[in-house]
Amino acid sequence: MMAAVKHKDSRAELALRRELHARGVRYRIHARDVLGCPDIVVRKRRVAVFVDGDFWHGNAHNRRGLKSLEDLFPSNKEFWVPKIRRTMERDREVTAELRANGWQVVRLWEEDVLEAPMVAADTVECLLRGS
Repeated sequence: MMAAVKHKDSRAELALRRELHARGVRYRIHARDVLGCPDIVVRKRRVAVFVDGDFWHGNAHNRRGLKSLEDLFPSNKEFWVPKIRRTMERDREVTAELRANGWQVVRLWEEDVLEAPMVAADTVECLLRGS
């Protein structure tokens, strides 16, 4: 099952990239030499953008109105909860390290981007323009 999950070029990521490109923003994708391999990188401005999947990065329980991450998994909790918590911890570590190295980091939820790619692009563009 997990092998079928795309880790890049998701619908949300493509929607955001299309919107940014239409606005004249030029970027690189999946820069392997930048910590965390961000989905979108603007090196000149040292901006790293991550489009995080709600399930894999620990936001699905919020979307579904559940009280905790544990409530999301009626079975096999012992496997899924630590796995997703570690991903959340790794996201925090990567963000902190990038910021410590002078990068500006934007983390967007996949569903938010799919619902309003223009708003997500506004967020990135405002950071790039310094406003």
